[in-house]
Amino acid sequence: MTYQPKSEFLQAMQSRGFVDDCTDLNGLDKTLCNQTVTAYIGFDATAKSLHVGSLIQIMMLRWLQKTGHKPVVLMGGGTTKIGDPSFRASERPLLSELKIEQNITSIHKIFERYLKFGDGETDAVIFNNAEWLDKLNYLVFLRDIGRHFSVNRMLSFESVKSRLDRQQSLSFLEFNYMLLQSYDFLVLNQKLGCCLQIGGSDQWGNIVSGVDLTRRIEAKNVYGLTSPLLTTASGAKMGKSTGGAVWLNPNLLSPYEFWQFWRNVEDADVGKFLALFTELDVSTCNRLGAAKDIAINEAKAILADEVTALAHGKDAAIEARQTAASLFGNGNQPVTSAIPELVVNEQDLTNGITIIQALVKTGLAESGKAARRLIANGTVKLNGKTIADAATQITLSDLNQTAILAASRKRHASLRLEN
Repeated sequence: MTYQPKSEFLQAMQSRGFVDDCTDLNGLDKTLCNQTVTAYIGFDATAKSLHVGSLIQIMMLRWLQKTGHKPVVLMGGGTTKIGDPSFRASERPLLSELKIEQNITSIHKIFERYLKFGDGETDAVIFNNAEWLDKLNYLVFLRDIGRHFSVNRMLSFESVKSRLDRQQSLSFLEFNYMLLQSYDFLVLNQKLGCCLQIGGSDQWGNIVSGVDLTRRIEAKNVYGLTSPLLTTASGAKMGKSTGGAVWLNPNLLSPYEFWQFWRNVEDADVGKFLALFTELDVSTCNRLGAAKDIAINEAKAILADEVTALAHGKDAAIEARQTAASLFGNGNQPVTSAIPELVVNEQDLTNGITIIQALVKTGLAESGKAARRLIANGTVKLNGKTIADAATQITLSDLNQTAILAASRKRHASLRLEN
């Protein structure tokens, strides 16, 4: 029989589909009922933004705070220097300290949309594990921390075992990652009384190791909770679209394109995504997810509205829906402020701007090669006219008014002549 939690947080997690595994569900439930729990999730700073693949963990922190507990965002300023090897076929590229710091600054802004930061009992706080990892003495760390780890057990975790089974190299640098993540849990327990680490199911081995280490050294009950790795109904990994990564930073992906990603999810995913990524009650999520035919399109629009409002604000969500309606509905002039824009001047036109360059500069294509592929597929249009020749130049007549460049039926940008 499925365990029925009594704490508000675990009730929300279980009913909405967030729970994959827990080191001690009963013990964690009792702790959540009896005290304000401090819990953390770690995020390595491998890019300027997180993408929607991280959104399930961000929503778990949001629900933790909404149900009266304290979320900790741990940025991996230290662990990013090594790179998490979990379920990866090869070692991550190493980033400079400056690049890591720039990424952390950019990522921090994302959390401000979802969490309330401050000094209150349940206010969120953010830490950078470089604060303690950069200061480690290697010999002392091996003696005091390394002795608690069994290499035999580390090799048995699926995240490591799968890589070795495929005979793919696992460097000693990467092998240390599990020790460092475990040490993070210990430090946060000592600093803040943090007793819960949350992460995706691919982090199970790292989380269990952190639980074991903290119990051994501090003799306290601490817990690990994982969420399922999310895929679409067709089996695709969350976080990617045909246009590339679905970033949470509006500077990398416009709110309109973000809205369109959710509007275009598969019918079978609507109910699940509503439960995971919005705050609508579960019965409403189930009802909307069960819609058929034309009604499912409105359910998708509601999903897009709700998720975009959380990520970028209600005004951005409203503008995105209005833009979609003008582009695909009544034929009115599009709300172009909601879609990517390329501003050009007459000198640019004299020098020559190709359709390829326009697609890349507006972000509708990741590269010239990708742009040529879109043109070859017949999906590129300028002001409604299909572009068949990759060498097509943007002309002054194209920009007599704001021009609409389309990479597909759902992905648009505007081209405007500088005043």
